[in-house]
This record gives sequence, structure tokens and C-alpha cells, in this order.
Amino acid sequence: MKFYNVKKRAFVEVADSNCKKAVYKRETAKGVQERFAVRASDNGTNLTKFVTKKVYDSLPYPTE
Repeated sequence: MKFYNVKKRAFVEVADSNCKKAVYKRETAKGVQERFAVRASDNGTNLTKFVTKKVYDSLPYPTE
């Protein structure tokens, strides 16, 4: 999967075996907000890519 590495200021390709799915939840005035993401690491740099729920559900990666 392709991620943007902020330290390198460039896109990097990460192997699918290193990717994991994650859901971030937070309490707001209107209720609980959920954001869906894919996480990985590139030479010690943590990478996060936010995706839609539809894409999140279709990805075969394990959940964190």
C-alpha cells in the first residue's frame, strides 16, 4: 500500500504484510466519531493512512 512519509516528504510503498487496520474513536458533542485507518512502519517512522469505511472493510489486513 502507498503511504506518504512526512520525514522523507515522499510517497513510499509498504508491503501488505506490514500493514494493519485501526479504528480511532473519540467522544464528541454529537456522539462517538469513528475514523478508519491503515497503519504501517517505514524504517522506524510510523505511517497512518485514513480510509473510508467501505475501503476499510474490503482490506484483508489484520486489526490492531
